Amino acid sequence: MCEGKAASHDEGMLIEFSMVLTRSADAVHNARMRSPSHWRSLALLLFLLVPLPVLAWNAAGHRLVASIAWDRLDEHSRSTISQLLRQHPDYARWIRRAGDDDPRRVAFIEASTWPDNIRKDNRFYNAGVEEATPTLPGFPDMERRRNWHYVNRPLEKTPRDHAVSGLLDQQLVALARTLASPGSTDGERSYALPWLIHLAGDAHQPLHTSIRLDADGKWDRFGDGMTVINPFNSFKSRQASSTLHAFWDDLPGPPWLRGDRLRSASQALAALYPPPPPSAPGQWIDESWQIARNDAYPPGTEHVPVLTAEFFAKAKAIAERRVAAAGYRLADLLREVFAGGKRPGP
Repeated sequence: MCEGKAASHDEGMLIEFSMVLTRSADAVHNARMRSPSHWRSLALLLFLLVPLPVLAWNAAGHRLVASIAWDRLDEHSRSTISQLLRQHPDYARWIRRAGDDDPRRVAFIEASTWPDNIRKDNRFYNAGVEEATPTLPGFPDMERRRNWHYVNRPLEKTPRDHAVSGLLDQQLVALARTLASPGSTDGERSYALPWLIHLAGDAHQPLHTSIRLDADGKWDRFGDGMTVINPFNSFKSRQASSTLHAFWDDLPGPPWLRGDRLRSASQALAALYPPPPPSAPGQWIDESWQIARNDAYPPGTEHVPVLTAEFFAKAKAIAERRVAAAGYRLADLLREVFAGGKRPGP
């Protein structure tokens, strides 16, 4: 996205938020004499009305998930997947990176990051902020659909409490059903497939399934409200200071991981972590919520905590285990979908 469009996008979001605040003035006035819980509910509503740019695992994390999944797919599923991806408008871009590698495998892996890549693609737009752009053949529209990447469930409650925002849990089921349905067009399925590959990874990132009330009474969505110091950062392009969310995003590996190194890394994870028992997407999200509640935030009360070696090592192991589980489960889901099995459910 060029700087001019990025600036207009930010201005649009500020204008939209100002309008929300103006429309809410009466509600704020009426809430002044109410209990603190009313203030908290109102603050949460205003916070959630403005979408935030957020990524789950970085590109390496999603490619690792896809690589592990591809290695476990049967030939029938691989063939069907490859036929669908060849009909995607960005297929030619994906296979440019194939080189001597299997182009089917490379296309599948590159498709895993497509829902994040379109955030900076001028062919797409943010609904409610930007004007709609021309729709590509087979696509329902060109929305970036940022609220598909997460589901915010308060950590102060229980994992199956009603989500306050985000559609990750619903879209995992809906996309799988689109792929499995004989009534879906090839265009609909080629659109749904990269999304399903990607969202399977998102569902295993703990901070994409929760929202937390911090010590100051402010809502911290995705861990973006907490800055941490990571003395163990090994990426030269990253500073030691980052949001907690960015820290978790980068745990699977450097974002440029591809090719033979990606294959070796995914094989190492598969050798280290055995496949989990069969489960549905709802369980994946419940597990991530539990991790977010128990292990995702560093202990202590520091405003900007310095991560300890113990916390870093535990978080690294959790991230690797979640990436491996996502790869296994994505393969299981795709085999079921393309074998004509039962309709996927929560």
